[in-house]
Amino acid sequence: MFSIHRALRLLGLSCACWTALPLAALELSDVAREGELRFLAQRPDPDAYHYQSRVTITPESLTSGMVTLNTCHLALDPNSRIVIQFNPERVQDIRIAEFTGMTDARVEGHKVELRDVKRGASICIDLRSRVLDEQGPGQWRLRAGPLMRRYLDGYLPMHAQLQVQWPDGLLRVVSQDPGNQDGAQLQARSDGTNWQLTFAGRLNTHLVLQRP
Repeated sequence: MFSIHRALRLLGLSCACWTALPLAALELSDVAREGELRFLAQRPDPDAYHYQSRVTITPESLTSGMVTLNTCHLALDPNSRIVIQFNPERVQDIRIAEFTGMTDARVEGHKVELRDVKRGASICIDLRSRVLDEQGPGQWRLRAGPLMRRYLDGYLPMHAQLQVQWPDGLLRVVSQDPGNQDGAQLQARSDGTNWQLTFAGRLNTHLVLQRP
């Protein structure tokens, strides 16, 4: 068994989880070193921890910067206690939507504490966060990161699905980072985006959005 520090910061949210995980499915070469970022066409441990989020932008968000965020941590590793820590300067109205595979989950201030987590457990959390930054007239930047799955002095592979939705025709994508490639595919529509990211390392992302 190995001790893993997994940290995830997304749209004003941060998560630090200490876990124990057998790495039988992984080789040493699968671990990215500090300062290294690798996008993966295929994940070597597809059944391990992954993260999903859905951001909802409304017309009011363009003035206030506040969005609704629905997040899910899936296929968690067994642990007696996991703490998910949120940024108190940006995040409001934290609420647990559902959880399975653990004895208890509760909101404590700007933290969510999980108890007696079984392998494969999951939790979904809803919140509001001030993450939409105006860049100029009719243009906004939406950031996510750093996303990472920490292991000793390196990073294990992980998958993140980041969805953004808005009323049809409200916004369009001007630019994105990272660009489309193996392991980073963004699908843009007139009412939102769907970003699939598979990587090992420390990843920061952003979307620049603009009124059509």
